[in-house]
Amino acid sequence: MSQKNLYSQEAIEKIKDIATDVDFCMLATNLSVQPISAVPMSTKKVDDQGRIWFLSNKNSDHNADIIKDDNTQLLYSGGSDMKFLSVYGYAEIVHDRAIIKELYSSTDNAWFDGEEDPNITAIKFIPKEAAYWSNDDNKVVSLFKLAKAAVTGEKIDMGTSGKIKV
Repeated sequence: MSQKNLYSQEAIEKIKDIATDVDFCMLATNLSVQPISAVPMSTKKVDDQGRIWFLSNKNSDHNADIIKDDNTQLLYSGGSDMKFLSVYGYAEIVHDRAIIKELYSSTDNAWFDGEEDPNITAIKFIPKEAAYWSNDDNKVVSLFKLAKAAVTGEKIDMGTSGKIKV
């Protein structure tokens, strides 16, 4: 696996690429207490500054955790291209109804009583640092490379990894 560290705009683009492609992540809060609290969240938006946005219930445990300690980690894993992203940063609870309306979609009706539900909040996650791993080939090529390595014993390059600084 080759390594490429990313900075500034290139870092934001990598975060946006993986977070929007994979969509669901585990949002880990209460990081100083073990076991940490982690819940699945759907990425609603990655803005031009690399901030990642979610919708959440104001009465949720993770909202309470963020209010006590804003240090947070996001773990993305998956997608057909085998992309992975670990992002450490801090989160803020946002009550701005215009932002909530912008982020809300009909699929959110599974968790809320419409976009005017008074229990909806947005979570704005601000990344500090991250690490990524991404496969540069499609699944068929990756499987071929793995099979070749198993037969020949050769080392193979399965993609790119690196640190990200926004």
